[in-house]
Amino acid sequence: MASPLRVLVSGAGIAGPTLAWWLAKTGATVTILEKTPQLLPHGQNIDIHGTAITVAKKMGLMDEIRKKNTTEKGTQFIAPDGKGFGRMGMKKGSSASPTSEYEILRGDLAKVFHTAAKDLPGVDFKFGMSVKRVIKNDNKEVEVELSDGRVEKFDLLVIADGQWSRLRKDCFPASAVEVVDYNLFVAYWTMKREETDNDDWNIYQGLGQRGMTLRPDPYGTIRAAITFMPPTPEIRKDWDEASRSGDKTLQADVLKRDFEGVGWQAERLLGGISTAPDFYFHPIQQIRMSQWSSNRVVCLGDSAWAPTPLTGSGTTLAILGAYVLAGELAKLSPGEHPGRAFQAYDDAFRPFVKETQSFPVWVPRLVHPKTWRRRWFTQMALAGVVRFVTHPWVIRWIDQPADTEDYKLPEYAELDEAIKASEVPVSG
Repeated sequence: MASPLRVLVSGAGIAGPTLAWWLAKTGATVTILEKTPQLLPHGQNIDIHGTAITVAKKMGLMDEIRKKNTTEKGTQFIAPDGKGFGRMGMKKGSSASPTSEYEILRGDLAKVFHTAAKDLPGVDFKFGMSVKRVIKNDNKEVEVELSDGRVEKFDLLVIADGQWSRLRKDCFPASAVEVVDYNLFVAYWTMKREETDNDDWNIYQGLGQRGMTLRPDPYGTIRAAITFMPPTPEIRKDWDEASRSGDKTLQADVLKRDFEGVGWQAERLLGGISTAPDFYFHPIQQIRMSQWSSNRVVCLGDSAWAPTPLTGSGTTLAILGAYVLAGELAKLSPGEHPGRAFQAYDDAFRPFVKETQSFPVWVPRLVHPKTWRRRWFTQMALAGVVRFVTHPWVIRWIDQPADTEDYKLPEYAELDEAIKASEVPVSG
């Protein structure tokens, strides 16, 4: 009898555990390495939509996802005087608002997928562990040295450890990875909630291409974020150096320097950085790979195609990509090289990834005005658009269910049979 497929996954975010769940259902053994000592509870709002909801339903996870909802009730823009305008309320079962009924913090969603996969036969999560180096990647197997010094062999290695994966850099040539830059930075952190805070996603456009937002969470705190498009090469250099340094103090210093006097609740947000347990600062850059696999190594999730938060589809792509990769691997014959599955995964999913990533580099400038005249024009346009799309007649015309299919799932009889065999209850 052939041995089950032995899979090593680097990264316990969204894509890795989703893949592990499906592969375990088909009889594979999956080891997931995560360099952090435990799942990080941090992270800002994300959501799932379209066909990714179908996959989550197949996994029986929708009830848990709903339970972790961030409590966000809608989206509104903030005028220079601090008052809200252009509000769009969340409507259950609808995609007509930027706020989804499936809003969830990234850490909470990662926990949902981890909990679902961790006790399945054949799944082994190892925290505080990573791949130190790939010793061998040939037609026979993948041999790796782990961070604790052990050497182990697998049938394939899945790189799912994020946009700036070191392991991807070790396994793929630089020519295989394209970085698309948007001259945009973002920082996130958690703050104390105040009585005056509401349950909307509040979006403020400051002058000088500076933006701020506040969003509710289900834990009695509030999630702050800033976005910034450096207006000069000199300022851009400062932010690049701060980002590359990994020095939280330096990052906070350049942020405070360049956001002083921007208005609205800037003083409060900047004052909350020093006590934030999860301050995170990075450039908005898209990853595009010309090839997702190399012999027995394959990339998944942000490691393969980070679409940026601008698309709102990073989580959706991670879930769908994991499903497609699992489905193609499940079709392999015992002992067959995974190359055929990798190519089929690429063929089936790359067109949708490419479509999702087709986000013009000039779009961020539209919502990051430099002058008061441009801000006035932008906000008048936003107010008009919101009035139009929230009109009852227009809503009936443009509205569609949040789970409307945006990607045609390939048919995988092996995955469907695995679900039936394990009698997973499907929640919707």
